[in-house]
This record gives sequence, C-alpha cells and structure tokens, in this order.
Amino acid sequence: MDIKRVGVVGCGAMGSGIVQVSAQAGYQVTVRDINDEFLNRGLGMIKSSLQRDVDRSRMTAEDRDAIWGRIKGTTKLEDLADSDLIVEAAIEEIGEKRSIFGTLDRVCPPSTILSTNTSSLTVIEMAAATKRPQQVLGLHFFNPAQVMKLVEIVRTIVTSDEAVEVGRKYEESIGKTPVLAKDQPGFIVNRLLVPYLLDAIRVYQDGLASAQDIDQGMLLGCNHPMGPLALSDLIGLDVLLHVAESLHAELAEPRFAAPPLLKRMVMAGHLGRKTKRGFYAY
Repeated sequence: MDIKRVGVVGCGAMGSGIVQVSAQAGYQVTVRDINDEFLNRGLGMIKSSLQRDVDRSRMTAEDRDAIWGRIKGTTKLEDLADSDLIVEAAIEEIGEKRSIFGTLDRVCPPSTILSTNTSSLTVIEMAAATKRPQQVLGLHFFNPAQVMKLVEIVRTIVTSDEAVEVGRKYEESIGKTPVLAKDQPGFIVNRLLVPYLLDAIRVYQDGLASAQDIDQGMLLGCNHPMGPLALSDLIGLDVLLHVAESLHAELAEPRFAAPPLLKRMVMAGHLGRKTKRGFYAY
C-alpha cells in the first residue's frame, strides 16, 4: 500500500510531533483535535518547532513553508476520511479511544490503516470497536516525537502482515527505527522502564539519597544519558502514574505499584517540567 496522506487524531505534545515529522517526510497531513483552542495550540507548537530549526540553520525558510503547507487542521474526525494511515494520539482513556476508532471505521474507506500511539492500553480493545481489526495496530512514538528515533510497532493477535508492513515502511520513511512488539502491557520499553523509574522514586521516598545523588549515580555509574528522576519529570509524573496504574491493573505485579510519593506529587500538581516543579524546580 502506498501511503500518501496521513491523519493524526490529537494535536497535543505527542500528536503535534507526529504531524511535524510526517509533514517533514513529504506526507500530506490532516490533524484533528476536539476544539479550536486545542488545535491552534498544537499547530502553534509545530510552527515554533519549525522556526527553531530555521533559527538553528537546520532547515531553510523555504523548507519550513513547504512543510507547513502540507499540514491541515480540523475539529472533525470526518475530515480524516481520505487518509491512507491514521495515527490516534488522543487522551489515554480507553472509552474515548474506542469511540474514535468506531467513528474512523465508519467514515474511512476499507483500505485505511488505523493505528494508536497508546503507551499502555490494550490495542485489541480499540481494534474491537471496528469492523477491520486486522488493519489496526499500535505505533508507539516516544516524546519528543520530532527527536526520538524509536517507534514500537504493536501487533495484536489479529493484525495482518500487510498492516505491520505498512506501519514499518511509514516509520522508516519518516526517519524512525521500528521495533516489533506484541500487544502485551507496556510493550517493550515501558515494561522495562516503568519499574526502574518507580524504584528510583522509592529510593528517594525512603530517604536513602537525594534526587541529585540518585540521578548522578545512574548517570555516572551506569552511563545513562539522564537520571531516573529527571527523566520522570520530563515524561510527566501524571503520565508516569497513569502508565504505572494501567500496568499494575493488568499484571498485578508489585513492581508496577505506584509509590505513595508519586501519587501525592500528582495530587499536588507537581507534574515535572510542564508545571515547573517535580523532583526538581524548573
């Protein structure tokens, strides 16, 4: 299948990044968000990101304008009907995602491949809301999508070989390196990463070391590029809590249980970099 038009549902931090890298690769992209406020905010993030690349001589003004010209915004899911591939990057709530997939299934032609950027929810549950479950898969980007090279291609028990191959070719065409994972909780990266981050929070919560010393220990002792508490702040503590709770509900393993400190920080609105306060002040 030759992908020419890409649809993206959601123009937040992840969705806007997916829109940008797709348009940069030459695709015509239509992005939908629930209202004009959210849509314009997301489109503004894309504009700012492209302008930063121009300012840093990573692209020309002509390239910026050409990329921007391939992006169209809308508040109607129906406007994604002519997409060859759709990436859903909406809120991590299964009821909302099932509703989106049901609508897309009705308005899109039978050839359209539907995918989700979920980091923790079960892909087959979304596929079951459609009449084309064999054409539904996960395409899990990492934040920021404009920079991070990895994408997890998540295959359900009914995803076709053809849909997986379309996903692989699309990811490679936008400069990503795909890895294939089964539709199991956490896929590959979060299955390994989340317990590590939660353990770091437990070490800090129990007073064994300062945040700086925990991060410095992993930076210099394990040659990690970023410490676990700084990484948690970057991800967003609310996002980390949501993923941890989803994995714990599915797997019932103690290593996925969220530490009380994480829950309290989220309740207090200390979510990391996006609120200027988490384990560090920004």
